[in-house]
This record gives sequence, C-alpha cells and structure tokens, in this order.
Amino acid sequence: MRARLSVLLAGIAVELREVALRNKPAEMLALSPKATVPVLELNDGTVLEESLEIMHWAWQAIDDDSGVQYVPQHLLSELLDPLEQGEGSFKVLLDKYKYADRHPEQSAESYRSQAEEYLYQLAEQLGDKAYLFGAQWSFADIAIAPFVRQFAHVDKDWFAQSEHTAVRDWLYRILESDEFQLCMKKTKPWYPDSKRLIFTRSGLLKAA
Repeated sequence: MRARLSVLLAGIAVELREVALRNKPAEMLALSPKATVPVLELNDGTVLEESLEIMHWAWQAIDDDSGVQYVPQHLLSELLDPLEQGEGSFKVLLDKYKYADRHPEQSAESYRSQAEEYLYQLAEQLGDKAYLFGAQWSFADIAIAPFVRQFAHVDKDWFAQSEHTAVRDWLYRILESDEFQLCMKKTKPWYPDSKRLIFTRSGLLKAA
C-alpha cells in the first residue's frame, strides 16, 4: 500500500496488475522469483521488489507542488529504524501480535504492549500536528501508516478505545483521504489476456 501511495503522490502512471497470492501468475514469478508483492518493473527493465525501495524511487519524482513535505533523512531514520529494523521492531512485534498463535512464547496482549512503545514515539512526534512533520504528508507518514493500520485492525474495538488518541486521529485522517481510498479500490486479478489497467493520480484507466 505504501508503494502504491507513493507512486500516486508522485504522479507517476503505472500499469497495475493485481495478483491473487494463492495463484501467482508465471509472469510475476519470472519477473521476481521472490514471489512477494509489491513488485515494480521500470521502463529500463530494472525490477524493484521491496515497498520501501519503490517508495524511494517514486519520491525522487515528487516536487514542491505535490502536496507533501520534505523531511531530512536523519529525521526519517529516527522513525523508520524502529519500524523496520531488528527483532524488537514494530513490524516484527506486529506480526507476532497478529499471529500470536504461531508465537506462543508470549500472549497477544504482551506483543501488543511491546508494540505500543512505537505508538508512544509516534504520538510524541505528532504533538498537535496533523501529520508527523507538519500540516502535510511526508515520506514517514506514508511509510508508517499502513503498518499502524494493520495493528489497529487486529482488535478494532481495543484500538478505538485505547489511549492512543493522537495516533488514532492521524491514522484515520490518512485512511479517509481521497488518495488512500483510491489506492484501496479493488480490482480483479490480472491474467495474460486482461485489459491493461493504468493507475494514475486521477483514477484507474483501462487501456486496450
């Protein structure tokens, strides 16, 4: 989702091929033997296989009129490192919280409590701002929000009633945006004989 959002915000038109992960097309496996999503093939044949990698590529095309905020790398790292890196990262704890039955060493509540430490960090960064670094979206907001969304969806009632008011308001602000809603629009799985579907900032366009 964060890769798709970044491409949209950059105003880059791409051919969208939705895949059913239980029935991955041979064309995808040939392009990316990792067989994970997202995957982006550039015009020069370069293949990007990580969402963060696609984000960095897309954000090179974002200009001052894109409605997003520039943030220096060292400030991004303060939020992205604890999200992405190490056994105690938010992403690792999120996975254990979502699938606690696969990680019986601790309870789901214990994993959730540990993951909450990252939400406290986000709340401190937010303060009274609409987004993490000001009044506009930044790379950090797009990189982080999809994982906080997953966290919230594990137990929606708990999250809705939790003390994480600032983070909850920030998340809902992003989820309710036109951009996010466009990225969430469902499409049929791609097959070799499917019509081309072009994903643009103005919507989905069908091509012959």
